[in-house]
Amino acid sequence: MARSFTREVEIDRLGARGDGVAQTPQGPVFVPYTAPGDRVGIRLGKPVDQGFAGEMLELHTAGPDRIEPACMHFHDCGGCALQHLTPAFQAAWKQGVVETALGRRDLDASLVRQIRAVAPGDRRRAEFVARKVGAGIVLGFNRRQSSKIVDLKTCLVLAPPLVALLPGLRKLLAGLIQSGATAEAHATLTDTGVDVLLSGIAPDLEGRETLASFAEEADLARLSLKHDGGSETVVQRRVPVVHFADIPVVLPQGAFLQASPAAESLMREAVLAAVGAAGPVADLFCGLGTFALPLSARMPVFAADGEAASVATLQQAAGRAGLPLRSEVRDLARRPLSAKELDRFAAIVFDPPRAGAREQAIEIARSKVPLVVGVSCAPGTFARDARVLADGGYRLESVLPVDQFVHTPHVELVAVFRR
Repeated sequence: MARSFTREVEIDRLGARGDGVAQTPQGPVFVPYTAPGDRVGIRLGKPVDQGFAGEMLELHTAGPDRIEPACMHFHDCGGCALQHLTPAFQAAWKQGVVETALGRRDLDASLVRQIRAVAPGDRRRAEFVARKVGAGIVLGFNRRQSSKIVDLKTCLVLAPPLVALLPGLRKLLAGLIQSGATAEAHATLTDTGVDVLLSGIAPDLEGRETLASFAEEADLARLSLKHDGGSETVVQRRVPVVHFADIPVVLPQGAFLQASPAAESLMREAVLAAVGAAGPVADLFCGLGTFALPLSARMPVFAADGEAASVATLQQAAGRAGLPLRSEVRDLARRPLSAKELDRFAAIVFDPPRAGAREQAIEIARSKVPLVVGVSCAPGTFARDARVLADGGYRLESVLPVDQFVHTPHVELVAVFRR
């Protein structure tokens, strides 16, 4: 019966998730791990996105931008989607994603600058999943759209110290979780060593001693356990610290951090250049202070975010450095700063989560602030918010795409608006 659902197609382009798209009489078919120009045999799957999912059965003719993927886990691991495409194609395609998002909101796509890319092997955080199978552990990332775990041996995207952690982590978890059970390990490479937060385990005294021994053997900075009520430090050998420019920040357990320090530097450079000497500045959705702390070395800064632990850490870092920074814990989606509150600033920086900053953008558009710098990891929601600003009288001046998420369909950007 499966034969009636197979056919040969030619891939025309990539869709928003990085899948190849083929046009068929039934509608578009989205085929993972294919490239424009490929002729492939596929099996039609379930309806998705006004088309169908497709599975590549055989590659008949390779498109001009297809290359041999370097990682042994590609096609199995759900982490990378574009590793079979040349770096030049990936960069041009991601830049096109940003341009298309702007165009759909009637914004000038010609303002998009040349994309800046980071090298593989720079990603400093990962969330590994583990499952006990018999006497052993399967540890790695989930397969694409699946709960099945790929047992990770290597990873070209992660920073080498995170890859080096895998054998010891696999051995550790084998003795701490029951057969069939799962656990997670959130690992972050800080400037003082790897910080690990484990969830899904409840070790007894002997288990905690095992955790402490593992932290010593792996030379971890800190090892913690996540509970329903929060998290607890099991052992801290060094304070886990990251630096934003030259300003040290103690990393809270499980806190958000930009995935790549090289990409973070590119974005910070772009933000600081755009703001220049304009002050005071409001940094909204400030997180740990990626932009707020370096800005406050130049001028007074007001920083706001809904994550209390991040705001507290940011304020402590500013206090230790003697920086003119004032902060507030505030849910900016539910209670955005009003136009009246914003009018006292010479510039605004905002870096919202993937859902964007629609409510806050409405208030910014009503304000008189002359300069706004937007940072986003989601071109679609950014373009929506940029349209709000444009309708409020702001002129989009430039957009810098940054390829922080190597071999994935995701792209970061920094945009500048002026009145």
